[in-house]
Amino acid sequence: MNTKLTLTIDQSVIERAKKYARKKERSLSDLIENYLKALTTEEISKQDELSPTVKSLKGSFKMPKDFDYKKELSERLTEKYL
Repeated sequence: MNTKLTLTIDQSVIERAKKYARKKERSLSDLIENYLKALTTEEISKQDELSPTVKSLKGSFKMPKDFDYKKELSERLTEKYL
């Protein structure tokens, strides 16, 4: 379902965007929609990305279901610094 959206954008940016859209034979709405889709998809996938080191460790050991990592971290940091 499509819904209207009102944006406040600098006039020069709008003109450049319209020119770009015409060159690409697309509508400005289509460009903005696809940009927002890519932006939000990228944000979601960045949150889900793991570093190569973490990926290599993933699945190498099992923790108990009742493991409280925050409590464990707090205890270790207390031991280290106090």
